[in-house]
Amino acid sequence: MDVREALYTTRAMRRVRPDPIPVGVQARILDAAIRAPSGGNTQGWRFLLIDDPAIKAKLGPLYRDAMATLWQTAYRDRLERARSAPTDPASVSMLKVQASAQHLADHFEQVPLFLAAFSRGDPSGGSIFPAIWSAQLAARAEGVGSALTSVLGFFHGTEANQILGVPAEKGWIMNCLVSFGYPTGRWAVAPRRPVHEVAYRNTWGTEIGVRIDEPLWSADAG
Repeated sequence: MDVREALYTTRAMRRVRPDPIPVGVQARILDAAIRAPSGGNTQGWRFLLIDDPAIKAKLGPLYRDAMATLWQTAYRDRLERARSAPTDPASVSMLKVQASAQHLADHFEQVPLFLAAFSRGDPSGGSIFPAIWSAQLAARAEGVGSALTSVLGFFHGTEANQILGVPAEKGWIMNCLVSFGYPTGRWAVAPRRPVHEVAYRNTWGTEIGVRIDEPLWSADAG
């Protein structure tokens, strides 16, 4: 797969089929992940694959509770505004994201594979998240959808680590949980605010000197 196609079409795919992901595919995803840059080449990361139904059954309720807490706290005002004006384009987008994220929570146990990522000595996530993004790009090349979420570790990290047998005394922190599965939807370029609205040059607020109204890559153009 062309790298630009992977970059432009790798988006959160939370609606996936329960079909198992072959071990060979999993191996290629992880092998790509560990090639990512690592500060000082310390490789202070650990990756835990989760596909045991019994383990997922224990994590599922925690994940759903974490999502419920998220909706009631950080996203409460945004959701209330969206529900008060459901036809507004921004509201439509917000409600679609909420529905997609809730779908993952509601069907947590049916997701075929999760990847929990742990780090220590990496408070900024500067090493772990490039590795995770490499894993997601590698998954895209295999036709596997993925979605990164951090709510489980944030709201229920201690309980989740106990379920997963993570040695608490070693200082490992769950940075994120990534779902993997063959998507029910189609790959596409995600809609985003254009570059010239979110990027500056040299000083804050100074225009970058280019205007990009449409994505610079498309499936038609290749």
